[in-house]
Amino acid sequence: MIAVEYATPIIRLYDNFIVALQGGMSDASVDRLRADVTERIGNQTARGLILDVSALAYMDSFVTRAVRDLAVIARLMGVTTVVCGLSPEIAITLIDMGLELPGVMTALNMERALEALFRAREQDANELRSSDAI
Repeated sequence: MIAVEYATPIIRLYDNFIVALQGGMSDASVDRLRADVTERIGNQTARGLILDVSALAYMDSFVTRAVRDLAVIARLMGVTTVVCGLSPEIAITLIDMGLELPGVMTALNMERALEALFRAREQDANELRSSDAI
């Protein structure tokens, strides 16, 4: 039987991209996802990126690094990233393995991830208004 890999969908919601990582992703599909997301960010106006990992049963060091790298790349391109859906088991495993997601916002679920993006956007707008007043 031949395994068929599908591209991970990148959903646009207002000016945000939502990517739900699926279980059993190969290294090649993770690399393709990173290229697809960065290309979409470069070609379309996006202000937020949500990486939903709730469907993953585990996150090995490669997937963790790919999520972190994607978040850092997005930030360098001016896009705020939130990782959501980390299960308690995955969070504990990441800590036990000494893996971190520095500079990456996290949220319990998709709803809270959207709220975090909106709060970050409001904070940025307030900072802009404050700097304009000076």
